[in-house]
This record gives sequence, structure tokens and C-alpha cells, in this order.
Amino acid sequence: MHLSMHNWMRAEPIETTIRRLARYGYESIEIGGEPDRYDTKEVKALLDENGLRCWGAVTLMFEGLHLPSPDDAVREHTIQYVKDVITMVKEMDGELVTIVPATVGKVNPDATPEEEWKNAVESMKEIDAWSKREGVRICIEPINRFETYFISRANQALALAEATSPECGVCLDAFHINIEEVDPYEAIRSVGDRLYDFHVADTNRFACGWGHWDWPKLIGTLKECGYDGALTVEFVAPVDRTPANPYPNMVETDLSKLDISEEQKKFIIDHGSSFLTEEFYSEQVKICADTLLPLIK
Repeated sequence: MHLSMHNWMRAEPIETTIRRLARYGYESIEIGGEPDRYDTKEVKALLDENGLRCWGAVTLMFEGLHLPSPDDAVREHTIQYVKDVITMVKEMDGELVTIVPATVGKVNPDATPEEEWKNAVESMKEIDAWSKREGVRICIEPINRFETYFISRANQALALAEATSPECGVCLDAFHINIEEVDPYEAIRSVGDRLYDFHVADTNRFACGWGHWDWPKLIGTLKECGYDGALTVEFVAPVDRTPANPYPNMVETDLSKLDISEEQKKFIIDHGSSFLTEEFYSEQVKICADTLLPLIK
């Protein structure tokens, strides 16, 4: 196992992110699925310069991206988007793309379960064929019921992966399985060798070590299952907007410091977060490294 991190949670120049990760002992990055944003040659050069590599990418399923959709145009747009993310990863010598199949934040279905399942499977099969052509693995990530109605548990993600192809895998996330699984450790075991990726934040989505996950037990379970991929940090610190906030240095009020689009701004705010100061964000990155690195070595 090695330590990786997402970058979609903070809007900043990619070189700032990469240098921070190198400073705290991370080995790779799982880059946000924004293929139009990145010059892959420039990002690869920055990674090489700092001794890091691209582990992969995660799809950012903004409004209008929805594989189960009954609308042909929406599905075609979403399939092309995921293909573009896969190609982006290939160009950075990455290994995999984690796919959230449905729009994040959408909790109401558009069609019958049977129709949506058929649409999702057919879409995933087309994406799977592209991933094989590009030499990049794909995996399905379940997220909690408050962020999607479609795939929320390990067994659902496994069913979609199995319906897609023998090579399609599953990505699990410590924050989401803590909410959705009766026994999160057994959920990890149930995926077996289809577990391609594992995302980490604590039970309250702060940095690892600031909630009640038993990290030695969790990492031990992954080792027991033979998992040897990334632990990809994905904290989304919940912002306290009351006088009870114990972290006065937490919230960035000067948004001119951030490299952010309106779409990204809405996505982060809709996830119950806000824009963290450099000081607080960097501290959370370091805490995750301090908690996890001793357990995976």
C-alpha cells in the first residue's frame, strides 16, 4: 500500500498541491476528473520533478452527468466524459479511474430500477471497452444515500462491476462505508480481489485520526485481504459556521486566493464544506500522513 490524495477538495494550482504532497511523504495523486483543466504533459512533468506519480483519477459527477439516465443524450455525454477522464489518466501514466455512476447530490430516480440498471450496465460496458483500449483499469465507487440513490453499498458496486466485465473493479471509501455498511470490515472482505482503490477520511470526514475509525484495524483488514493499492485521502472538513467553531483559522474568506470555477464552488459548498485556509488544509493533509504512514509501512 501507499499514500495518495485527491485534489478536488481544494481549488488551487496543481503545482501547489503536488509540492505539498511531496513535503508530507505522499507517493501519488488521484487527480480530479477535469480533463479540460489539465495539460497532462505539464502535470506529469510536475509529478516527476517532485518524485510523485499519478495513481489515477475520480469522476466528478456534476449535474448532467448520469449513467442511469433514460435520456440518450445525457448518457452519451456522460460516457464521453468518463472516456476523456480515462484518456487523461493514460496520458499521465496513471493506473485507474474511479467511477461514481450517478450525479452526486441527485437522490431522486428518473426511471424504473430495471431501466436505470440496464442503462448503467450498457454505459459501463462501453466505458470498459474504452478503458481496455487505453490500458487503464476502472472501478465503481458507492457513495452514501444522502449523495446518491443509485449505488451506495459495496454489494451494489460489486454487482455493477460484475455486470460490466471480469476486469471492472470496486473502490470503497472509509467515510461512505461507515454510514452504509452493517459491518464495514466485512464489506471490504466481500469485494475480494476486485478492490482496486480505497479512499480515506475519518467518520466525520475530517482528517484520518479526527473521528472514531479504528485505523489499525481498518488497515489490517485491507492487508488481510491482500489489498496493495493506494490509500487515497479525501477529507472534506465540515465547516462550523457558529460561535462554537473550535478552529478559528479554518475558513478562507478571501476567495481571490483560490483558483476556482463557479461549478467547482457549487460542488464543494453542496458537499457541506467551504473553502479552507491554506494553514488548516495543510494541517489536515499532514495529520492524515502522520496517522496512516506508520500503519502501511
